[in-house]
Amino acid sequence: MNGVRRALTRVSHRPLLPHRTSDPDAWIDLVFSAKAAQEGVVRRAIGWVIAEVGHDRFAAEVRRRGFHLLMTENQYIVVCNTGPVRMIF
Repeated sequence: MNGVRRALTRVSHRPLLPHRTSDPDAWIDLVFSAKAAQEGVVRRAIGWVIAEVGHDRFAAEVRRRGFHLLMTENQYIVVCNTGPVRMIF
């Protein structure tokens, strides 16, 4: 529980993110047409995703495509394939 509290404290002290400046659909298309997505993995900063399209819209798009969404301390990692994913450690 202490690790979760520390993570939330770090997040709460970050500066406010700028408001979205691009079209959400165009941003989603750009992310998933990137070379990284074609090669299998996309990594984006959580704050950037939230500012551009929001967590719910991003997660819905990942799910719609049948991909897998992982979250680290400050990054979203999308495994861009529909096959099974297994966390090794």
